Amino acid sequence: MDQLLQTLKDGVTLGSLYALIALGYTMVYGILKFINFAHSDIVVLGAWLSLTIAAKLLALMGIVDPPAWMGAVVLVGAMVACGAVGFTIERLAYKPLRGAPRLNVLITAIGVSLLLQNTGQLSALFGTSPRRIPDLLPDTTLLSIGQVQLKLLDVVGAGTAIALMVALEWLVFHTKIGRAMRATSHNVNVAALMGIPVNRIISFTFVLGSMLAAAGGFLWALKYQTIKQTADSSWVLLGLKAFVAAVVGGIGNVRGAMLGGLAIGMIEQFGAAYLSSSMKDVYVFTILILVLLVRPSGLLGKATIEKV
Repeated sequence: MDQLLQTLKDGVTLGSLYALIALGYTMVYGILKFINFAHSDIVVLGAWLSLTIAAKLLALMGIVDPPAWMGAVVLVGAMVACGAVGFTIERLAYKPLRGAPRLNVLITAIGVSLLLQNTGQLSALFGTSPRRIPDLLPDTTLLSIGQVQLKLLDVVGAGTAIALMVALEWLVFHTKIGRAMRATSHNVNVAALMGIPVNRIISFTFVLGSMLAAAGGFLWALKYQTIKQTADSSWVLLGLKAFVAAVVGGIGNVRGAMLGGLAIGMIEQFGAAYLSSSMKDVYVFTILILVLLVRPSGLLGKATIEKV
């Protein structure tokens, strides 16, 4: 029972992070129908910016132990900074290719990803050495059930991710700008004819996706504490798993990305706990293959019908 509860807790915590990152992939695909492979590098940027902001604040205040409010300030700062980076990338790299073949956009996305990875390794920015983020939250145990401990860090991490996903759900399905996003996703040309500022909506989507990626990077750094260099393969694997979550849930579907993230987190943790921990990555990509074979549109995705 202890192992079951521990695995369930870890699955929810990890799955909520995957879902948060997967939302960026699915939002951009839903509107522009291409995969932004630079999205995972925005997650890395969010983690490193969180560390940098926290270290600068502690140095300015001349203290070692962060106050309780600092985590929220660091999170907001990282989200704003990454939102600005996402806006810049969309305007400079993707907007000029709006009508170009998808292969051109795909190559550009890979180029932007490599640029962010290698730029981040410059000594003037983050460098190549792993660093540890300050302890923004105390290592407090809130609840113990047998040998299973529910820590404050787990609750805050999963709670923040779920709160951001609920806020996005409300924004997309219950606001005017959300209706504009869904209209643009359905048909860009018709949305423009109806008076929707398509360029602004697309830029807003990139900004929103980048801000969610920054939140994912912040929570990831908070959970695992040690942040590796921007070109480390572990970041690439994290981005791939989040992409798998988006595809499993139904790429382009906001609720599908949430479901896919939680499903992938659960599968990875239960597979590692009850089968083999060394094969946990294999379980994730096996599920991807099975879903593509059985239901290519994803769990909540819909098949697209095109007239010829």
